Amino acid sequence: MALTSDQVKRLIETVAKMVIAEADRLTTLDQAIGDGDHGLNMKRGFEAVLADLDGLSRKPLPDAIKAIGTHLVMKVGGASGPLYGTLFLTLGKELPADPGLAELAKAFDAALTAVKARGKSEIGQKTMLDVLGPVRDALMNASPDPQLGDRIKRVATEAAEATVNMKAIRGRASFLGDRSIGHMDPGACSAALMISAIVDFLESAKA
Repeated sequence: MALTSDQVKRLIETVAKMVIAEADRLTTLDQAIGDGDHGLNMKRGFEAVLADLDGLSRKPLPDAIKAIGTHLVMKVGGASGPLYGTLFLTLGKELPADPGLAELAKAFDAALTAVKARGKSEIGQKTMLDVLGPVRDALMNASPDPQLGDRIKRVATEAAEATVNMKAIRGRASFLGDRSIGHMDPGACSAALMISAIVDFLESAKA
């Protein structure tokens, strides 16, 4: 679906405010197996996005997504900044101005590949990739129908929950070895939260 500039603005605002509202939860998750700063870092990045909301909303959707990626690279510390920055920058580069499902799936696949390369990691290592991978697969195998949004949200949420029982192989959590088992990966959680917020907005925009 084509989004108006006002809808682009409200979509960006919705996702940014959701991340900021969930910052304490993300920090708590990261305190268990990481450096304890994921929520604070993501909050700082999306506060910068909100500060540039008017400018972002005047751009075509692909350019707005790339600009968000730049903000995240500049403002989000730790590993999350480069990884989320790469995700958004690649999505913006690959998406056409008015993407359909096939174009979205192709762009998401390219973004996933770029994040893998940037983080030198793979699906199954208890990272954000363990949400992005299943969502990519769902998009690649999907056809437009009224339940697609709900399926994507369910895939993302269940994939994040599945990281609880995984052993971390990459990132700070990998230093804990088996002690990383039993905790949700904070990057997987933030990825699932953003995907759910995007789906909810797009579903409401269609109504």
